[in-house]
Amino acid sequence: MKARIKWVEETTMLGEAGSGHAVVMDGPPEHGGRNLGVRPMEMLLLGMGGCTEFDVLHILKRARQQVTGCVVELEAERAETDPKVFTRIHAHFVITGKGLSEKHVARAVSLSAEKYCSASLMLGKTAEITHDYEIRDE
Repeated sequence: MKARIKWVEETTMLGEAGSGHAVVMDGPPEHGGRNLGVRPMEMLLLGMGGCTEFDVLHILKRARQQVTGCVVELEAERAETDPKVFTRIHAHFVITGKGLSEKHVARAVSLSAEKYCSASLMLGKTAEITHDYEIRDE
């Protein structure tokens, strides 16, 4: 896997992934940014959310669950001193579907957290990561 980050101006950067996709990152105004894109640490949190949601959906699909929607709401805390690593992250899954099995949803969330989500497992080296879920019947 490769990535390239190109400085544009001030604190604005263009991140280009090996897959050919790009994203704008920027710093906050108090550090010279213009608020043109997500902060790099927000990108880490988004990456973890995308990684765990991908796993959960994949596991539920293999279990033949009829998922019609999935949202992961993340809330994180960071250390107050440098390096300001994540110290706590909570992932709340809202999974919508038809006749979803709570057993399958619980298993999917657990497997992602404990075995499959590389991002969660890496960030878990500095942060306490917790998960919960709610099921909404469609």
